[in-house]
Amino acid sequence: MTTSPAAHHPTGADPAPEPPAGRPAEPARTARAHSFNAAAAQYAANRPSYPPALFDAIEDLTGRPLTGSRVADVGAGTGIATALLHARGANVVAVEPGDGMAAQFRRALPGVPVIRGTGDDLPLAGASVDLVTYAQAWHWTDPARAVPEALRVLRPEGALALWWNTDALDVPWIAEAAARTERHFGIDVSAEKRNLDTRAADPTGRLDFTRRTVRWSRRVPVDTHLANIGSHSVFLVHGAEHTAAFLAAEREHLLRAFPDGFVEEVYEVVLLLAETPA
Repeated sequence: MTTSPAAHHPTGADPAPEPPAGRPAEPARTARAHSFNAAAAQYAANRPSYPPALFDAIEDLTGRPLTGSRVADVGAGTGIATALLHARGANVVAVEPGDGMAAQFRRALPGVPVIRGTGDDLPLAGASVDLVTYAQAWHWTDPARAVPEALRVLRPEGALALWWNTDALDVPWIAEAAARTERHFGIDVSAEKRNLDTRAADPTGRLDFTRRTVRWSRRVPVDTHLANIGSHSVFLVHGAEHTAAFLAAEREHLLRAFPDGFVEEVYEVVLLLAETPA
């Protein structure tokens, strides 16, 4: 979580702000965090989901099934992860700060409660949940506040699970797309996966994270792929003209590489999971 303010994977997670010593200026960080609200429908329709193996890994690491577990999905956005947790039988409550994202969530999951709030100040009672999850969202928190809040609301032997879809940069076309993104936006695309580590997740060292990586893919039309990457914060705040120019050029590159109009997006989900300290 030590990427530059504009760092971004073309088909992966939004970037993680730097830790306090090098954290982006708060107004810019706030603008990016809130940029999703205006693009909530685009986000919901085009962002990738998560594979079943991710939730298998969570059950394996915690030693208990998700079925019947009380889960708080924080930074729930439009409900992509929440829906999957709910489908696994978890009793989920979502926490989401954004107006647009919460409205989209309610349309998609009318039967799942969503509470307005942030991970830095959870609107939940102490010792009330078995699992706190952050899908593509921990990097918008201040870990110095979010870690104690997670520990406050977790029951004994509970767990905190953080995960991100990151691009598989060993796939040639994805590496080439990343290089184009780096040139156009002046960023370090490869920094994201390098910086998803336990030190960045919890600079205080209070938690003992275990890391798992799950590789998966989805085949989507080029236009879905472009709408996906266009829903990331670096595109949403960089200026419509600059972003449109990049996406138009990217479409030409991709259609030359994939004349049938479909791309195979390959991801590695990085999971960090820590149980509550004894």
